[in-house]
Amino acid sequence: MSGRVERFEDLIAWQKARVLTRQIYAVTRGEAFAQDFRLAGQLQRAAVSIMSNITEGFERGGRAEFHQFLSVAKSSCAEVRSQLYVALDVHYLDQASFEQLMAQAEEVGRIIGGLRASADRQRHQQKAP
Repeated sequence: MSGRVERFEDLIAWQKARVLTRQIYAVTRGEAFAQDFRLAGQLQRAAVSIMSNITEGFERGGRAEFHQFLSVAKSSCAEVRSQLYVALDVHYLDQASFEQLMAQAEEVGRIIGGLRASADRQRHQQKAP
């Protein structure tokens, strides 16, 4: 069996982003976010964007496009992290929940960064004579 990933669902980055998204939805559907639909929706959209951009880039088939979409996914991950600070500061999240979600978001960002670096190396190898 080759080490080539055939489906986006097999990417660890996508799998971890899916778990993060599920957790973001769980927390934003809680009572603390009940009156702040904008922040809840923004957090949900940013989390979904991580998964969606990994998927779209992978399915495009080209290394340059994959790299570009991974950059967007990583940016969405940073957006989630920033919004988690807002949720903490306005007391929608307790410290423990904040730290757990932040650790997950940071892990997803690191994994995407590694995948992006790999896609970049492969992209440049394809251009080499």
